[in-house]
Amino acid sequence: MTTLHEPPIRPEYILPLRPVVAAPSSAASVSLDRFGWLRKPAILLALAVVWESLARWFDNDLLLPGALQTGRAFVDGMLSGELIGYVSVSLAILGQGFLLGVAGSFLLTWLAVSNRFGRELIDTLTSMFNPLPAIALLPLALLWFGLGKGSLLMVLVHSVVWPLTLNASAGFRAVPETLRMAGRNYGLGGLRMVLQILIPAALPAILSGLKIGWAFAWRTLIAAELVFGSTSGQGGLGWYIFQSRNELFTDKVFAGLATVILIGLAIEHFVFQALERVTVRRWGMQR
Repeated sequence: MTTLHEPPIRPEYILPLRPVVAAPSSAASVSLDRFGWLRKPAILLALAVVWESLARWFDNDLLLPGALQTGRAFVDGMLSGELIGYVSVSLAILGQGFLLGVAGSFLLTWLAVSNRFGRELIDTLTSMFNPLPAIALLPLALLWFGLGKGSLLMVLVHSVVWPLTLNASAGFRAVPETLRMAGRNYGLGGLRMVLQILIPAALPAILSGLKIGWAFAWRTLIAAELVFGSTSGQGGLGWYIFQSRNELFTDKVFAGLATVILIGLAIEHFVFQALERVTVRRWGMQR
């Protein structure tokens, strides 16, 4: 017969309380949030200071003009209207090509989500053409459409269609089945299901595809204009950079490059971020 032993009784002890760390005041956090818009301008200012320092260290305006010299060239080009004219030509062509690419992408995405054969077809096409650089199609575009707007539109549509189709189709496939069932319970089907259920649920992926397509289209356009210059007697921003390089106006070359960057920042902030704020962030789908 075994005897049960009671467990030993451990002595009681008291743990000393740790000092409470004061949480940051709400006023300090509010003040930091209030001046949060200054972060990006501060970063740009720091880059400009580094740029100007490097330019003065090299001391060769032909190879590396300073930030101040580039700024003067940019202001002179804007005041004279020369730079504005080049920018307007590029943005007009970019807008047409981007809208055509978006329309073609949504047609392909509709085909991909409609049936299994369409999904396999779009998967094959995106695997083939998405890795293909749009600028590589420029020789064919010049052969088929000549030195005109058609060549630029062809390469722009190619640069927008495939990344947007890939992101949109992936977003549609990631929509939970419960949302589809809820839509069917409300009597939705066909186009109404796509517009009211699938597109809002897949909007983060669609917006990501739009941003990627816009970036691809913008740099493809600049590269194409650098290759064959003006179209129908009207040159774009890439032609302005190329012409300035031929005339050894390096400050204008940097002013053109700065314009490309500023337009990219403006589109990102005033178009895509504003669209995200009123849609996916407001709906709690994105932080």
